[in-house]
Amino acid sequence: MGPSCPGCHSAAYQECRYKAYLEQIDYATNRGLERNQMERLATLDFVHKGQNLFITGSSGTGKSYLACALGHEACKRGFRTFYANAPKLLGALKVAKVKGTLETELKKIERCQLLILDDLFIVPLDAKERPILLEIIEDRHERKSTIITSQYPSSNWYDMVGDPTIADAVLDRIIHTAHTIELYGESMRKLKAKKSQSI
Repeated sequence: MGPSCPGCHSAAYQECRYKAYLEQIDYATNRGLERNQMERLATLDFVHKGQNLFITGSSGTGKSYLACALGHEACKRGFRTFYANAPKLLGALKVAKVKGTLETELKKIERCQLLILDDLFIVPLDAKERPILLEIIEDRHERKSTIITSQYPSSNWYDMVGDPTIADAVLDRIIHTAHTIELYGESMRKLKAKKSQSI
């Protein structure tokens, strides 16, 4: 399963995809990231209110870094936080269902005040993943926050879920209470590589 921090403030952050800090976020690069919005999100008021955050954009624009930075901040402030690469998590939960331990694993996720699903919908969901994602979302609806990063805008997610009924149920539960960051531009990794080569 994905890493979590059951009250220890930083365990989830330490296993996040990036060692990310809010104070190290790059606002100079033109990629659609507004400092004022990030400063509001950094208060974690959206977590207190059980609201969601979508961070979308093409590969390398910094989606995962922003999510991990907010996750780190949440852990520092004592929020139970669970970070997971979404495709790997759903794959692990399918195995848990076969083993008969799915509900136990879902309870671990449900207990966390902030869930980070990184790279959700990078590929369409399969028939076994759809009901699992719905159960994760249903458990958190209007009570606990979820940060979702995706290469696709939320307008494309309906098709990525696949089943119309489940897509309606999932999206209806996450979109209406969501903040959105839409990133664009050249890959940050590519830009950093160019800078290092020019030195």
